[in-house]
Amino acid sequence: MLNDGESEDAAVLAAAFVRVGMAVEAAVRLLVSLGRPRGEQALMELVHDDQVRDFRPYVRSRLLGLRRSVYEVRAREVTRDEEPLLPEGLQGLPHSWQNDFDWGATAPDSHSLAQARSALEACLAVERAPDDAQMCSDAPADCSAIAEVVRALMPYPRLVTRERMNEAWRECQSLGFDLQGIDAASFARIWCTRIADRVTAAVFRWLADLPQGGGAAGGKEPAVLSVTASWAAELAERCVRCGSAAHEAIWFLHRTDDVPGSRAALARLAFDPSLPVTTRNAAQEWAP
Repeated sequence: MLNDGESEDAAVLAAAFVRVGMAVEAAVRLLVSLGRPRGEQALMELVHDDQVRDFRPYVRSRLLGLRRSVYEVRAREVTRDEEPLLPEGLQGLPHSWQNDFDWGATAPDSHSLAQARSALEACLAVERAPDDAQMCSDAPADCSAIAEVVRALMPYPRLVTRERMNEAWRECQSLGFDLQGIDAASFARIWCTRIADRVTAAVFRWLADLPQGGGAAGGKEPAVLSVTASWAAELAERCVRCGSAAHEAIWFLHRTDDVPGSRAALARLAFDPSLPVTTRNAAQEWAP
């Protein structure tokens, strides 16, 4: 066990090795082993240091590992007196980011179908961030790491509040992400949009996999997919038009194209000049 002076010397030496690009993994492991606060402090300084450059994502990933316990404690706190940012139809969802809002194990009964419809309507009510709103130039590694922070602080939709989004924004700044001048309000809008899109995608994947027919005589579930297609087709078309989970929504319309509403929606989407070319092409691929 190192005393305070030895920990300080070890942290300074390890950080120096990272800055010059020598034995980086070993040096970062040492800083992680020093834990909080000294090792964490050194890692925080490194992610803001231009000398680190190509090693910044690795340093940040290990720093996130140290910070995760802080996020988990916050996630267990009750949202008393906090301002919810997502509509009521999303706040009650039991699904988390852990499995990307996975509905796969949810039985297609009247309750779950009503919940799916409510979730889709709520997602459409979420104020969308501008199409040109970006974060970290949308670098995949950075966006994935920012998502990890947001997910850890707010693993369930009911935890998505103004206060926690502000904390996530400040945390991302302290982790050295280049937020390109994005303020706390813009950060919240971007992530509420992304959360709504991921919920929408998960719901349509689930709906598209529901039984299409068979009935009791065949020993299968009733034609749940056909029953839901009337309202789901309308919501799918609306989601595509606003740019939310368009791929999954179009796939759902294709899966239910024996239903007039889905067939008509696909045809409209396939030849609407106001839609992006990629969206029209995807719809044309499956249009009758």
